[in-house]
Amino acid sequence: MADGAVKPDEKDATQAERTPISLESEQAVLGAILFDNEIYYRIAAFLKTEHFFDPVHQLIYNTCGALINQGRLASPVLVDASLAASPGYAQAGGRKYLEQLAANVPSTAGAPDYARVVFDMSVRRGLIAVGSELIERARDASLDDEPAAQLAEAEQALYKLAETGKYGGGFKSFRTAIAEAIDIADAAVKRDGGLAGVATGLRDLDHTLGGLHPSDLIIIAGRPSMGKSSLATNIAVNAARAYRAERQPDGSYKSTDGAVVGLFSLEMSADQLATRIIAETSGIPSNEIRRGEVDQEQFERIYHAARELESLPLYIEDTGGLSIVQVAARARRLKRQHGLGLLVIDYLQLLSASASRRNDGRVQEITEISMGLKALAKELNVPVI
Repeated sequence: MADGAVKPDEKDATQAERTPISLESEQAVLGAILFDNEIYYRIAAFLKTEHFFDPVHQLIYNTCGALINQGRLASPVLVDASLAASPGYAQAGGRKYLEQLAANVPSTAGAPDYARVVFDMSVRRGLIAVGSELIERARDASLDDEPAAQLAEAEQALYKLAETGKYGGGFKSFRTAIAEAIDIADAAVKRDGGLAGVATGLRDLDHTLGGLHPSDLIIIAGRPSMGKSSLATNIAVNAARAYRAERQPDGSYKSTDGAVVGLFSLEMSADQLATRIIAETSGIPSNEIRRGEVDQEQFERIYHAARELESLPLYIEDTGGLSIVQVAARARRLKRQHGLGLLVIDYLQLLSASASRRNDGRVQEITEISMGLKALAKELNVPVI
């Protein structure tokens, strides 16, 4: 081996040293929570168990959260009782370690800042994982592994990392699933009309469906010229009209009613769609608006309708011939920039499939597109119409 070359074990050690970690920040966060349980409520909205690097720190944070959410005190004594049999806990110092964490807190006022450091370090580790996987896949990819598909999957991974601070999926504990179900039920109780999902504004439909639920794919089917596009547009406008949000402890906003809506109009242009919506709101036929056959009183109604609608959180993408990959990329970008609570696509048959499916027949293309939209609904955690 030439002088200066790094041996394999030395290379691994060097990479470990360069892994983004701040154990001091993790300890500061845990110590602050053990010292003052109220700190947990200030950081739990964005800091999750998996953001901690040290497995024992993950155990401690998870146990503190479980005790606090049960209305109990998360003290070194009670956390120790819960973790006594957990692998690795005793080796880390057990109760003595918990007491040291609580006693050596730099500042409880700085806990949110320490928590943000822990989160940021997790994001950086995720970026390294995404980048490493991209490099390996680009080097070793077969001819069947299209670069476009690699780019789409990379963007999906980066989107998830930006949203959650964690790369990669995996199993979700039943405790986590139950907590999410309780949150949904709680939101339904607080929301006007008691709906668990986004209201369509159509009373009978909302009563039947309970609103439009996150991760649902809803397909409006019917013969040509039966009003499918009008129905989808009305639902989009109603959801945007009802949108309300409240500020969260981490500075973000969470929807309490209605939704920020993304509408892919693959057939009509954005101005044509806007004309249709104004016509619905003002009660003046859209063909009369387009031809300019309106008097002063009607024009004032159009003007007031436009002023009422202009501030709605409704975003229109009217590029034609998009593929499911392009739709997914633009939807992710919209959610990242403005938030997203409902995605409407008008209409399914105007989407194009991937290049590998274009010679398999239209049935196979539609199957792939439908599966892609369902996957997108789950990824973004929004209903897709």
